[in-house]
Amino acid sequence: MPGARRLLVPNPDTHQPVPQPVIVLVRPQLGENIGKAARAMLNFGLTELRLVAPRDGWPNPQAGPAASGADVVLERARVFDSVADAVADCTHVYATTVRKRGITKPVVTPEQAARDIHAGPGRAAILFGPERSGLETDDVAVARTIVTVPINPEFGSLNLAQAVILVAYEWSKHVALAQPPEVELPEVASQGELDGMIDQLDTMLDAAGFYFPPDRVPASKRTLRTLLTKPGWSSQEVRTLRGVLSALANPRQR
Repeated sequence: MPGARRLLVPNPDTHQPVPQPVIVLVRPQLGENIGKAARAMLNFGLTELRLVAPRDGWPNPQAGPAASGADVVLERARVFDSVADAVADCTHVYATTVRKRGITKPVVTPEQAARDIHAGPGRAAILFGPERSGLETDDVAVARTIVTVPINPEFGSLNLAQAVILVAYEWSKHVALAQPPEVELPEVASQGELDGMIDQLDTMLDAAGFYFPPDRVPASKRTLRTLLTKPGWSSQEVRTLRGVLSALANPRQR
């Protein structure tokens, strides 16, 4: 994605551009997970990645393949020695954690955090901890707000990229990102086409002795019609099935 630009969105209250939040990975352990986090970010329009003391150094050869094309995020990634240095230019810092750390700070969901970030002002940073242990108490202490995902209390095991994608998605809901291209849908079959196919099948089933015993014929035909009149049959599907029925009725001589 060469030439990608930093994404700014208008603040609805001030009409001033709101910078995208910075994603800060604190002491990430695996290059592969950094790449997956970058992939998650770019899917939802985030491009600014900062790394605090990555365990295996930076750049990391394992990050590129895992990013699946999100190279612009990796190329622009900046490395810092401490959390304080990484967020020094940010006006609000969020720490993502599922555990209480004995620190009294506001706790919000990713959805609420996204609304607050868009309300601005200034640049926000969102901290994500190491894969094995998450953010330490001192890391959380730097933040002003804690972001916690409502999660199964019996199994709180999000990986790094999953955590990033949850936050990035909520932020993207307030941004006019390009939508996937529309796929032209096939022409929907008319009722006459559908009835013709059902009549053809009825005739074949009668000849094959399918409708038996006689007292069950109306119910059996009703069941078959219900099955075949479910929404969504296209003209091509009807023609294909009728071709199948015709082949069954008049098998080719081998």
